[in-house]
Amino acid sequence: MAQVHKKKILVVDDDRDICEILSFNLKHEGYEVDTVHSAEDALKKLSSEHCLILLDVMMGGMSGYQMAEKLRSDGNNINIIFLTAKDTENDMLTGFSVGADDYVSKPFSLKEVSARVKAVLKRNAESAKETEQSLLAIDNLQINFQSKEVKIGEEIIPLTKTEFEILALLVQNPSRVYSRQNIINQVWKDTVYITERTVDVHITRLRKKLGAKGSLISSRAGFGYKFNEF
Repeated sequence: MAQVHKKKILVVDDDRDICEILSFNLKHEGYEVDTVHSAEDALKKLSSEHCLILLDVMMGGMSGYQMAEKLRSDGNNINIIFLTAKDTENDMLTGFSVGADDYVSKPFSLKEVSARVKAVLKRNAESAKETEQSLLAIDNLQINFQSKEVKIGEEIIPLTKTEFEILALLVQNPSRVYSRQNIINQVWKDTVYITERTVDVHITRLRKKLGAKGSLISSRAGFGYKFNEF
């Protein structure tokens, strides 16, 4: 009988007890788990076999935010869930702004972590299965739905996975107004605790990255967002 390939998760936390508890429970859930205790060691350990990182924010040396920023700037779109004792809205939005897929506040329940992991991996799998047209060009803005790449002229625009999915949703349905809740339902799907403010933060960053083309995404006060093709 062929061996079933288990999804591999990298747990990064300077608290060894947390690493041990998460490792034990995730293995019980059927995942393979690697643990490290610093962002620096995580960057050395991380491989293409890993599908998700559970990443502590506050660590000695490089922080979780800094590690996430480095991965995204290097073009690595691996799923990231932050684990942190910092639980203000600004902290959460900072986590999403550097490319996180989700955010769990400490102290957390193991059931909650398991649910978040499953939701993020499910969303990623569904996104990968979507059949979309391969290329859309609007003037010098090019969106490649297969390679998940956005270019303005010859310049590649470094979007996070979530930013790309929001853009893809809006651009494939030009002139349709999406409420913030519509966007949450379409992009984040089963991921819990996503607020409408989170959508605004992602739209703001997306517009900034698109530069002059950012004006193609317009807001309708009290309604939501839409993409203006012309």
